[in-house]
Amino acid sequence: MALEIKLLDYGDIELESSFLVLGRECGRTRRVPVYGFLILGGRYPIVVDTGYRDNAIMETLGMRGLQFHENMIENQLARHGVKVGDVRYVCHTHLHIDHAGKDDHFPMNTTVVLNRRELEHSVSGLMFPQYPKPDIQHLIERLHTPGALRLEDTEITGEIELIPGVTLDWAGAHTEGSMNVHVETAEGRATICGDVIYDFNDQVVKPLNEVNDHEPRVTGNHSVSKRQEKAAIKKLLNSSRFLLPIHDKPAKIEADKVIGRLDMAVPGPITQSVPNRDWFPA
Repeated sequence: MALEIKLLDYGDIELESSFLVLGRECGRTRRVPVYGFLILGGRYPIVVDTGYRDNAIMETLGMRGLQFHENMIENQLARHGVKVGDVRYVCHTHLHIDHAGKDDHFPMNTTVVLNRRELEHSVSGLMFPQYPKPDIQHLIERLHTPGALRLEDTEITGEIELIPGVTLDWAGAHTEGSMNVHVETAEGRATICGDVIYDFNDQVVKPLNEVNDHEPRVTGNHSVSKRQEKAAIKKLLNSSRFLLPIHDKPAKIEADKVIGRLDMAVPGPITQSVPNRDWFPA
């Protein structure tokens, strides 16, 4: 079944540059988008990630939220003729502060789907305060409400089908329970990859401060090893036609290289071409 993905614009955040790419412009601020995703073409709509709760909550991490009326999840869905009550599943790549802040906008008969390990990780304290109290409290309410929460164990089971054309897979990077969402489109597999990749240019196209061939740059924000981070990026580049992170525009991939960038829909037109060249150090 050929599906399509629409980007949902949840606003921007301002944060320190090396948080996104390890060692880049330490102390300087960058502004990046926060995207969610709407999967259409199946029996019912599916949302992946719900953004951050409000501007104030980003201050708990020393970041600045820039979310306005048009960025509210209800308004973003309405642009595609969808209401929150129409959504059957809300999937989470992971539960960080900018990914799971609007789950309580959805009724309890919309099932929230995540890796069990991610819920465990969120209450472990290892990445506090990136898992804010109100977001996790709401998920605990869902845990005790029949049908409101679905927990997968993809690091053990391998890839799991959610609906025809949409599968869930362990990311193996960023957080211990991060999950990739694979979508079969008319032009090939598209993978919503959360924060395994923050910035295509400085991590993949021209990896910052890397000297080895074919070596991606890791982010400055992860709870697994740097070796796991690099391997997870390489796996994505070798398995999907399109990659959709949360804080950068989607990329089109060919022969494990970024060849173009897209805008607010996948499949869609390439808005920026990237030369198909071998990886090389910055």
